[in-house]
Amino acid sequence: MAAICLSSELKDMILSDGQILELVEKEQLISEGFHKDNLTPNGYDVTIKEVSVLGWRPESHGTAVIPKKTWFAISTEEYFRFPSYLVGEIWIRTTWARNGVVPSFGMIDAGFEGNLTLSAYNTCKEIEVPIGETFAQIVFHRLSRDADKKYSERSGNYQGQRGVKL
Repeated sequence: MAAICLSSELKDMILSDGQILELVEKEQLISEGFHKDNLTPNGYDVTIKEVSVLGWRPESHGTAVIPKKTWFAISTEEYFRFPSYLVGEIWIRTTWARNGVVPSFGMIDAGFEGNLTLSAYNTCKEIEVPIGETFAQIVFHRLSRDADKKYSERSGNYQGQRGVKL
């Protein structure tokens, strides 16, 4: 079976910190809640705005306490506006993984707009989750071409969401 070769300009490209910053400055990626200190060489660390434990009313101030063996969800402070040529891959920050937090993340679709709701499970011991702390990193991937139909034109179930949406 022959391998398919793509020219280098058509291959997936991960955005660098400078490319991310350029998009933010043009208000084409993160329109609210951006923190320059959250840039990494190849991504951006999202900030916790709210925490909901077992679907209860979200906590938006101070610190949320997550009992062991408990599911929780967080919303991001950042409000995203993904262009039709970018997707996001979400990774938990190793600080949380080393404390026994197991995430349930996916890809952020081209054309998505809103705060993110991220879910996770605390496996080991009671932990404290401070509002304003970083939780996960997004790595931005350039598609080989613009999506034919953006997220809003496919399902769009969470388009424009604010806060924790379960």
